[in-house]
Amino acid sequence: MAEHHQQLRRTDDMKNFFHENGPSTSKVLMVATLLPVGGILLLLAGLSLIGSLIGLAIAAPLFLIFSPVLVPSAFLIAGSIAGFLTSGAFGITGLSSLSWIATYIRGSRGSMSQGLDPVKWPLPDTAVSMEQKIQNRSQGGGRISEGGREQEGGKSKTQEGGKSKTQEGGNKTVG
Repeated sequence: MAEHHQQLRRTDDMKNFFHENGPSTSKVLMVATLLPVGGILLLLAGLSLIGSLIGLAIAAPLFLIFSPVLVPSAFLIAGSIAGFLTSGAFGITGLSSLSWIATYIRGSRGSMSQGLDPVKWPLPDTAVSMEQKIQNRSQGGGRISEGGREQEGGKSKTQEGGKSKTQEGGNKTVG
């Protein structure tokens, strides 16, 4: 009796669970609409597969009979398509090369070294400034703080507050 009572209680709990967490009306309508559409599409896919297999079964003997003609013609067609695509690719490559040469000769692009000049110019300045900092430090025996903005002992200071102060030797240090 107790088992029967527990089964009824479980059944009631399940009914309450599904009643509270059941699907919404829009979900039920969506399933009711899409189920027949999906079934029809699946039926059409099956029919087209069966039709293809029947057509292949009928055409297979014809393929075997005419294979001495069909295989070389397939190779000929594939080769001609590859040739047309290759000639088009070579033509586009040639035209783009001629266009690039024409713009290069006209000088509208400039050379690569001209394009890299702004990158090259700061390098010697950086090397010279580092050399000056090392010389000032070695001569003055002082210390260089962050970024070389202050030096003690060598009496060398850089721009502070918009005013530049000179070093001991009369050189200006740019920070």
